[in-house]
Amino acid sequence: MADSAMTATFLAVIGGASLLAVTARRLRPSDRLPSLEGWALADRALGPVWTWLLLGGTIFTAYTFTAIPGLAYGNGAPAFFAVPYTVIVCPLAFVLLTRLWEVARRHGYVTAGDFVRGRYGSAPLALVVALTGILATMPYLALQLLGIRAVLTAGGLYPRGAAGDLVMVALFAGLAVATYRHGLRAPAVISALKAVAVFVSLTAVCWLVLRRFGGPGAVFDGAAARLSGTGVEGSALLLAPEQQPAYATLALGSALALLMYPHVLTAGFAADGPRTVRKVAVALPAWTGLLALFGFLGVAALATGVRAPEGGAEAAVPMLVDRLMPGPLAGLVFGAITVGALVPAAVMSIAAATGFVRNVYVEYFQPTATPKRQVRIAKSVSLTAKVGAVAFVFGLRDQDAINLQLLGGVWILQIFPAVAVGLFTGRLHPRALLAGWGVGMVAGTFLVVREGFSSIVLLGGGSLEVYAGLVALLLNLTVAVVGTTVLERLGVPRGADATDLPSRLTVRRRPETGASNP
Repeated sequence: MADSAMTATFLAVIGGASLLAVTARRLRPSDRLPSLEGWALADRALGPVWTWLLLGGTIFTAYTFTAIPGLAYGNGAPAFFAVPYTVIVCPLAFVLLTRLWEVARRHGYVTAGDFVRGRYGSAPLALVVALTGILATMPYLALQLLGIRAVLTAGGLYPRGAAGDLVMVALFAGLAVATYRHGLRAPAVISALKAVAVFVSLTAVCWLVLRRFGGPGAVFDGAAARLSGTGVEGSALLLAPEQQPAYATLALGSALALLMYPHVLTAGFAADGPRTVRKVAVALPAWTGLLALFGFLGVAALATGVRAPEGGAEAAVPMLVDRLMPGPLAGLVFGAITVGALVPAAVMSIAAATGFVRNVYVEYFQPTATPKRQVRIAKSVSLTAKVGAVAFVFGLRDQDAINLQLLGGVWILQIFPAVAVGLFTGRLHPRALLAGWGVGMVAGTFLVVREGFSSIVLLGGGSLEVYAGLVALLLNLTVAVVGTTVLERLGVPRGADATDLPSRLTVRRRPETGASNP
């Protein structure tokens, strides 16, 4: 049971987040008429600091801060794939997100589906991009609740039975109201508290761990000794040679997938210019360092002898915090991780609602919907998404949500050809892209389910382990390229391109000067 000091500190952090959410309207308030761009993207007015806080707070979720150390606690070295994965994201964001922001701002695009609609002139392709984003986002949203529940349970802050469910509902109710009223500005201001609380509390936990063990070497030695006695295959603090392909492909595939998630694009689109996006991409590794330290705490939980419940390794770090830290500091950590779930959950619900309104409702049901009506529908859908996530968590086993999120990562990767490749060339035929998307979705789902909902699959007669999403993406791209060649030879017309982007990859040449170059 939680002590009073821990509970008081936890409630203070949550109360602070609620107060910040109420002041969200003061963050560059807009004098414009209600619009989806204003509600969902904060009028594209966030400067470098706010964008860094929001984008980092959106990418690095509360579940990430419990699942990665949980994986390190149970499996050792493979958990640290998240570090190179989030490093790879930074140059990708520097190039892809900047270019996509420029096109979106020029044409008033709010979603990836909007871009695809304009680039290829294909409503069906835009529809599957939007629906894939929504389908992949909903289990991710539910996982934020699982992260909160794991943290609160480990700290004794989650009562058993209906009382615990009411705690969860109360936490999300305040978030839902703030998001409904202020849109993206609500998670933007909360992200400031998240950054301060997480960075401060993590520094304190790591200092206590190092003080107890006398240095990082002793922590890893103690964890290695415990892992070697678990008898779990692959449990070690160094990668075995046969694990390296899985590690590398999982890091690469996850990085490519991350920038396709609607909530990440929504946070990026809210920046006030491409220069801001580039600055933020350069500064994002600070959040990666934070994630690496959380992974280190998973190793420390092993060394300390924490015994997480069966199938609940994500509780290892909260249990470590509860064991090592005094009540007030433990309450700060639990509050920080809880607030860490509120930011991405809000952005995810906004992104899902915006995709539905722009690429489903307006495109197929109400093409003449006014901006005010679009905002009203988006608010309702955002609220429904949060309610659905709560019901999802209460109605299904935790493992079901995790399995669906694993599939979601494979699914979202299948829109990479239409969105990311489409930023540089429009040569791929929209019908070929649709066919490639279908093949990738089916193949990826089959591979993951066949392996018992593992994202790592065996190829080459069982001798090579790779990420299923990357295999599906390669099949997707192959079908898209071959299909484009066939459709062009058959003379099948394509839609009009309205993005002003080059239709094919071009190489910039230096101007002729009349002198020969060596």
